[in-house]
Amino acid sequence: MVRRLAREKIAPMLPELKKMDSFSHELLDLLNKNGILAVLVPEEFGGPGGGVVSSCIVAEGLGQVYPAVLGILAGPYLTTELILAGGTKEIKEKYLTELAEGKIQLASSLTEPEAGSDAAAIRTRAIKDGDYYVINGVKQFTTGGGIADFYCVFAKTDPEKGYEGISAFIVGADSDGLTIGKKEDMMGMRGMQTTQVIYEDVRVPKGNMLGPEGRGFYIAMEGFDHSRPFVGALAVGLAQGAFDHAVRYAKERVTFGKPIAQHQAIQFMLADMATQIETARALIYKTAVMCDTKAKDTPKFASMSKYFATDMAMKITTDAVQIFGGYGYMKDYPVESFMRDAKIMQILDGTNQIHRMVVAANILA
Repeated sequence: MVRRLAREKIAPMLPELKKMDSFSHELLDLLNKNGILAVLVPEEFGGPGGGVVSSCIVAEGLGQVYPAVLGILAGPYLTTELILAGGTKEIKEKYLTELAEGKIQLASSLTEPEAGSDAAAIRTRAIKDGDYYVINGVKQFTTGGGIADFYCVFAKTDPEKGYEGISAFIVGADSDGLTIGKKEDMMGMRGMQTTQVIYEDVRVPKGNMLGPEGRGFYIAMEGFDHSRPFVGALAVGLAQGAFDHAVRYAKERVTFGKPIAQHQAIQFMLADMATQIETARALIYKTAVMCDTKAKDTPKFASMSKYFATDMAMKITTDAVQIFGGYGYMKDYPVESFMRDAKIMQILDGTNQIHRMVVAANILA
C-alpha cells in the first residue's frame, strides 16, 4: 500500500513539491487520509497498532520517492513512541486518539543551540509552580516547528542531577509564551520545515508530564532506540531510489558505442551499490524486530543500523551522481537531490560518530 501510494499519488506531486520548496499541507493531508501518521498508535486508541517494523516499511517505501517526507513522519512517530513510553492513560487517550483521527500533528523538541547529540547538556528549564511547570528555553532544529499542534518538550527540572534531572512535557503550540523562531534554510530535504521553538514563561499543567519527574532522559532514549532504525529505513529507501535511477540511466546512456551498463567499471559500481543496500536493509529489519520484541541488545543495534544505513546512503547517492556524470550534478535530473537529502541523515537523531561510541560502549561493557 505504501509503495503504491508513493508511486501513484506522491510521485506526480514531485515537480510541484520541489518547485514550491516549502512544507506541503496537501501531502500532510494525503498521508493523514491514508492513516500513515497513526501507524504506531495502538488499536485501543484508534490506530492499527503497528510497531517499528511497520514504521520502517513506511519510511523505506516513501523514502524511495520523496525523502523529505521525513519532515512529516518524524514528529508524530517519535512523539507517539515517547507518549507510549511515559504517558498516563489520560495522555495516551487524548493525544493518540486525536492523532489517529487525523486531528492533530505532533513534534518533539529536544535539540538546543548548544546541545545536540549530547542531550544531557540541554539548558531549557522547567520550574514547578503549584500545579504547573514554567518552561523557559530555546529549542533548535525542531522538525515540524510551526506545523505541529503539540510538542514533546524536554527540560531540566533539577539541573544539579544532570541527565537524571531532565523531564518531558506535552505543550500546546497555542500556549502563551511559545513562539516559532527562525525557519532553517537547508541544503537538502527541501520542503521539510525545521525551526527554532522559543519558550518564554510557558505554563504547563503538571498532568502533562510524561512519566515521573526526572525520567525524561530515559523516555527519550527509549524513543530514540525505536526512531533510529526508522531513520535508517528511510536512508535505505533513499538509496534504493537513487540506485534505481542510476540503473535506468546506465542502460540508456551510450559511450564508445554501447550503453555504459556494459562497461565493467559501471557494472562493478552497480554490483557494490546493490550489495550495500541489501546489507543495510537486512540490518534495519533485524533491528526493527528486536525493537518490537524488546530484545536485550536493542540500543546497540539501533545505533549500528542508523549509522550503517545512513553512511551507506551517502555513498550510494554519491555513486549515483557519478554514474550520471555531468548530468548528475544538474537539478534537471533526480540524483543530485537524493545526494543532498542523504547528508543530513548522517547527522540527525545523533551523529554517526556518536553512534559508533554507543556501539563501542555496548561491546566493551
